[in-house]
Amino acid sequence: MRTRFLTHPGEFGRETKIVVCREGMGLGKGGGIAQRGTFAEAGSPDIVVVAMSPGRRHITSPVCDITTALRKEQMDVNVLVLNSGAGAPPDAPGQTRGLGPNFGVNEKEINQIRSAKLVILHHGNIRSHVVYKVRTILRYVDRPAIVISQAPVDFEDFAKVGVKTEYVMPKEEDIKTEGTVAAIISGVIRGQACPQKKLDEIISKINPLLKRYNIIKKRF
Repeated sequence: MRTRFLTHPGEFGRETKIVVCREGMGLGKGGGIAQRGTFAEAGSPDIVVVAMSPGRRHITSPVCDITTALRKEQMDVNVLVLNSGAGAPPDAPGQTRGLGPNFGVNEKEINQIRSAKLVILHHGNIRSHVVYKVRTILRYVDRPAIVISQAPVDFEDFAKVGVKTEYVMPKEEDIKTEGTVAAIISGVIRGQACPQKKLDEIISKINPLLKRYNIIKKRF
């Protein structure tokens, strides 16, 4: 099934997006976003937005606002809702993992993330979880990434656990990722609409990266 996404109301037929609908129905607590393990695919994706698994604590509604804002900027965007997007990865320290579920990505999800050229990773409000989730994904995905979270994190937090970043780099022998954290936007509250100020900040971070990595040649 396909959906037309109208980017310029009033000019139907001139600027539209084709988005393949997800395989699963939406969840109310996720702000209408699809169930875990589902994927919405654009025709020629520039960007993929990776969402947490929706649930009582992981309310992913900001992803809908972010995706809509990017499409209004004429960016082709895929959206992946992780199947195991809660908790911390098994290789995180014991005090970080606790007794909750284990975070992980499977081969199918890795290939879906690799289908785009720029990755946006939306995570939650536990600082240590954010850091190790990002490390797990970028271990297998050689792409620049923008991290969006509720918890405040910085480039040093990622570099300390072996994640390459644009501004702080781990020692060569400590590097554990193929991908690189290129930008960070914190203070995006899960379960609430993403304020326009934050959407503007996200877009302001994306545009220079698109130019730097030569992702979208004709639009900027």
